[in-house]
Amino acid sequence: MEVILKEDVTNLGLKNDIVNVRPGYGRNYLIPRGIAILATESAKKVFAENKRQQAHKEEKIRNEALELAKQLEGKKVTIGAKTSTTGKIFGSVNNIQIAEALEKDGFNIERKNISIAEEDAVKEVGSYKAVVKLHRDVKVEIDFEVVSE
Repeated sequence: MEVILKEDVTNLGLKNDIVNVRPGYGRNYLIPRGIAILATESAKKVFAENKRQQAHKEEKIRNEALELAKQLEGKKVTIGAKTSTTGKIFGSVNNIQIAEALEKDGFNIERKNISIAEEDAVKEVGSYKAVVKLHRDVKVEIDFEVVSE
């Protein structure tokens, strides 16, 4: 079943993408909640017209994301956390703390666009990397260091 997404859906697609989903997922979840519409011929024509009109706006947003990526490149953020004497953190550092540290430096980035590059959670003092997704094709890697408070 083909549907046109009205908003970004994690692990499925971005807004205005035409994606194939299982019929039950489309009929019972995406369409009733207003997240997607059925991709009929008329809907595809309307979608094509809207996409043509948004191409200029999209290019402007992409250029702004590239500018922000240039500013963020090479940026190192320090995050303080309460630790034990062995260097273990009480709890863990997540994307919320990274977003707050970036906001202190003047970068307003939503926490859902930040993902920590490490496989497991950050639970020790040290240096790590995070990936910030600024646009669908603009991603920048940020180094962050966790220090003991």
